[in-house]
Amino acid sequence: MEFEIDFLAVGKDSQSGDAITFRFGNLYGERKEQFVVVIDGGFKESGEQLVNHIKKYYQTSDIDLVILTHPDADHASGLEVVLTELSIKKLWMHKPWNHTRDIADMFKDGRVTDQSVRDALRRSLESARSLENLANAKKIPIEEPFIGLQAANGHITVIGPTKDYYESLLPSFKGTPEPKEQYNLMQRAVIAVSDVIRKIAETFDIETLDDNGETTPENNSSAIVGVQYDGKLFLFTGDAGIPALTIAADSLNAAGIDYSKISFMQVPHHGSKRNVGPKVLNRLIGPKLRADTQIKAAYVSAAQDGAPKHPARKVTNAFRRRGAPVCATTGRSIRWQKDAPPRPDYEAIDPLPFYAEVEE
Repeated sequence: MEFEIDFLAVGKDSQSGDAITFRFGNLYGERKEQFVVVIDGGFKESGEQLVNHIKKYYQTSDIDLVILTHPDADHASGLEVVLTELSIKKLWMHKPWNHTRDIADMFKDGRVTDQSVRDALRRSLESARSLENLANAKKIPIEEPFIGLQAANGHITVIGPTKDYYESLLPSFKGTPEPKEQYNLMQRAVIAVSDVIRKIAETFDIETLDDNGETTPENNSSAIVGVQYDGKLFLFTGDAGIPALTIAADSLNAAGIDYSKISFMQVPHHGSKRNVGPKVLNRLIGPKLRADTQIKAAYVSAAQDGAPKHPARKVTNAFRRRGAPVCATTGRSIRWQKDAPPRPDYEAIDPLPFYAEVEE
């Protein structure tokens, strides 16, 4: 069985986004011998790029599964084009406005009702709501990607989030009223932008990435998807943060799967330092190695001018220490494959180097 995974270039200037497509099976055979998946669609313009890419390189207009990892516009907007212009068999996406029953008392304002929370979520998550409406109009079945959901005869499995964890995040989604303190389970990260970027030294032995990073509830609601191939696991993480990734690691461990089985990982949230830490990377990629070597693959979607935030050098260094040097889009589409049809117009991609200085 062959496979190919494509990370398309998304975003202008410093605006990063995700648009990923992959297929596996007999890639030299008929379409029915392959399974084709799209994960996130980037911005509106990325949707056209995805459609053209699939038609040109996969030679099809039929998609077996589309996955929206979470409702942010840099993941959802382009999927409207995909659903409009291609034939889609199934859509996986969360519908947060359907999970508001009995949560009105979580908010400070006693006048808040479940219906008002539902309406607030629909308004604030316009791209996702629009995608749901389009799928319904085209009679595309929708399933919510909670842990355990499978496709492609078990080759594709959702390993996070659990439904309970997902619902615990909803009171802090953007657009909802201010939650009571006890329900504000995930504080939004406030990123201070300074005119002066301070740099600090790192070595292969000295790591400055820590386990204190926080990201938004929407990011932590990301569907984390595992694809099993030849006894190995490919891990797609969306914009998940440390608590969400920890739940996924727990789920894998409970199924008897540890870092030794994971051969490919998407670097979460375009390489933000707020989404990963040493502890969770040790569980998903493996412990730090004694020598700089490549035993796994890691890919990241990052805008051409996304540095120093996307991807953060201390994050790519952390992956490299664990044997997974990171390949970044940064304005170009990149592919990871095994025994797939050649593409003369694609050049080999080199991983990012190890950086002796990183941003503090």
